[in-house]
Amino acid sequence: MALSMHKESLNNKQMDSSKYVRYTPEQVEALERVYNECPKPSSLRRQQLIRECPILSNIEPKQIKVWFQNRRCREKQRKEASRLQTVNRKLTAMNKLLMEENDRLQKQVSHLVYENGYMKQQLQTASVTTTDNNSCESVVVSGQHQQQQNPTPRHPQRDANNPAGLLTIAEETLAEFLSKATGTAVDWVQMIGMKPGPDSIGIVAVSRNCSGVAARACGLVSLEPTKVAEILKDRPSWYRDCRCIDVLSIIPTANGGTIELIYMQTYAPTTLAAARDFWTLRYTTSLEDGSLVICERSLTSSTGGPTGPPTTSFVRAEMLPSGFLIRPCDGGGSIIHIVDHVDLDVWSVPEVLRPLYESSKILAQKMTIAALRHIRQIAQETNGEIQYGGGRQPAVLRTFSQRLCRGFNDAVNGFVDDGWSLMGSDGVEDVTIMINSSPGKFFGSQYNTSMVPSFGGGVLCAKASMLLQSVPPALLVRFLREHRSEWADYGIDTYSAACLKPNPYTVPCARPSGFPSSQVILPLAHTVEHEEFLEVVRLEGQAFTPEDVALARDMYLLQLCSGIDENAVGACAQLVFAPIDESFADNAPLLPSGFRVIPLDSKPVMDGPGAARTLDLASTLEVGPGSNRSTGDGEPNSYNLRSVLTIAFQFTFENHLRDDVASMARQYVRSVVGSVQRVAMAIAPSRISPGLGPKSLPGSPEALTLARWICRSYRIHTGGELLRADSQSGDTLLKQLWNHSDAIMCCSLKTNASPVFTFANQAGLDMLETTLVALQDIMLDKILDEAGRKSLCAEFSKIMQQGFAHLPAGICVSSMGRPVSYEQAIVWKVVDDDNDDAANHCLGLMFVNWSFV
Repeated sequence: MALSMHKESLNNKQMDSSKYVRYTPEQVEALERVYNECPKPSSLRRQQLIRECPILSNIEPKQIKVWFQNRRCREKQRKEASRLQTVNRKLTAMNKLLMEENDRLQKQVSHLVYENGYMKQQLQTASVTTTDNNSCESVVVSGQHQQQQNPTPRHPQRDANNPAGLLTIAEETLAEFLSKATGTAVDWVQMIGMKPGPDSIGIVAVSRNCSGVAARACGLVSLEPTKVAEILKDRPSWYRDCRCIDVLSIIPTANGGTIELIYMQTYAPTTLAAARDFWTLRYTTSLEDGSLVICERSLTSSTGGPTGPPTTSFVRAEMLPSGFLIRPCDGGGSIIHIVDHVDLDVWSVPEVLRPLYESSKILAQKMTIAALRHIRQIAQETNGEIQYGGGRQPAVLRTFSQRLCRGFNDAVNGFVDDGWSLMGSDGVEDVTIMINSSPGKFFGSQYNTSMVPSFGGGVLCAKASMLLQSVPPALLVRFLREHRSEWADYGIDTYSAACLKPNPYTVPCARPSGFPSSQVILPLAHTVEHEEFLEVVRLEGQAFTPEDVALARDMYLLQLCSGIDENAVGACAQLVFAPIDESFADNAPLLPSGFRVIPLDSKPVMDGPGAARTLDLASTLEVGPGSNRSTGDGEPNSYNLRSVLTIAFQFTFENHLRDDVASMARQYVRSVVGSVQRVAMAIAPSRISPGLGPKSLPGSPEALTLARWICRSYRIHTGGELLRADSQSGDTLLKQLWNHSDAIMCCSLKTNASPVFTFANQAGLDMLETTLVALQDIMLDKILDEAGRKSLCAEFSKIMQQGFAHLPAGICVSSMGRPVSYEQAIVWKVVDDDNDDAANHCLGLMFVNWSFV
């Protein structure tokens, strides 16, 4: 008996000390089932597993714990190996792409060297024969000889109206496109900032010294060539300026390809120019190496072919050989080459707008890069790499973005075939009013029959364009987005939202002062490179009089914002929004309005701190006289930037109120234009001295003055020093205040409105999780909890009489909804010491030892 117990104890000891346990297939299967349900089970769950599975009864809980640890480690290694394989495939494909690009550049260099040598020879010949009377003749003969060596290609006589003639045009288009995509037919110059890499958008180049404007790009995507071709053919899904594309004829070819005759209409970017249309031939075929090619060109009198549809409201533009070369990659995915080459008839637009139509860079931004970004976005969505909030599918969110852009473009252009007609002006031509009472207008994708009053009505659009000087588009649109209260009217927003209600509340005229409101931006989605944001904006109404209670309600906007990153590559900065109701269904009716700012000249390069300018105290901290002076001296014309701003607002109306709504809309757009002009003056850099930095907001003190008021008032009222004694002068005081470890803020002190924040140091911005630009949309009572508000109200009279008060420890809420704890809060009056009467300027707050809960 003792011997058997000794043997059993010895076996258990051996099993415990063993480093490896061999599991049977049945045991592994049971453990795998549990792992799929819970990869990291607790000790109780492991003991329960042993009790429920008899086949695991002879295994110690510690060994089962080790098995799950090893299983998680193997899963992690498998995922890492898969990720590395994916990166390796990308690097291999990118290496192949760069080698091909290097070969193309070497050919281009050889071609340029040859041309350079020939030109030198011609110049030497002309110099030697200068004194000869027959020198001119020799040069002419030499030029004729060169023309004979390089004759201008002429199209052979052909009947381009039959399939054989169209196939000839298609094959010529294919050859010219391939020479641009992979050859040296165009002198390409790489765009600045577009660096190649496995995670970059691709290699982007623009043309130099060629007819029209052209752009070229090549990149990698994790989609198969057929899927890529399908996406690229659907041009309205990724080219926001494409109004419609109609395939009028499809002709199959003997090699398995197709020839399509296509009519395409595009939007004009602003109200100051006409829209463009194209009549093209598109050829889709496969090459011997398995690559797919989609090439396209316009059919003109010189190329031959059928005549396109007549144009009325459009200017016929020409597409020179362009297209897409899609090659399969080893291991999956595709390499894409894109060429866009167009002639937009620049002479038909006003001279001030011609940079929009003769810039290859703008073409690259609006078409070439947009195509690559769209494909990359879909690829990442397909692979599950992008997570969206709100329970919306990516395709639904993309549709919302497209509908907002399309609705805004329709409003800006006002096509007659959509039902738009011009309304008479009031004698001043600054604002254009167009109306649309056509029922067919409202059955489009961005409208809904519920928006049309049952007793007659329609949509009215008020729009205007203006030229801006030395105003960064990204900064302007960012301000309009984050400071809606600076330009919007709450009464107008209420009227716009009324179109979504069964019994609309009509406000036929705008109230001059509007209603106080704050906004909360709720993100929905963004593109891969964060150049475009889709978000829901909640407008929180505040009522201070009984008659305002009916109007002071929360409203919602669906908003699309793009181009607000000054360092990103974008064709324009844009803010488009439309009122929505609380349900926000996938087919919600949208009536978009908004702003579009398009740079006309090349974007200035701001490598210094000026690229991150804000509109208040942080401006002095980030753009001090010293740092900004060096930037301004190095580039005295870096702010010489012109841009065109287009504003369009849409409203529904009832027939009997049409004139009243038109008057209200005209007045409102004029007030918005005035607000934008004031903002533009505030954010435009000083034209007197680049070293002075940006201007502050109207009515706000200078940064150093405000900092002095804050510190002096704290010392007077509390008897203590807010900052060190050696930092009481000049820039040192300001920087010490900005870098103070506690959250220091200032809020307005008004008797008839809720206090809003006007300044916060870096710790305060971190605590509120906001920026200085968005700070002024945050109200004090929104961040304090109920106990904090009661404590502040109880101490308010003491603050006004004594000058300060200490609030106990508590909890507040950041702008993102996160709770923040603090040990103590000090509140004091900030006094304007520049005046004799020392008027109260604002209220200072300091949250001591704060932290996120």
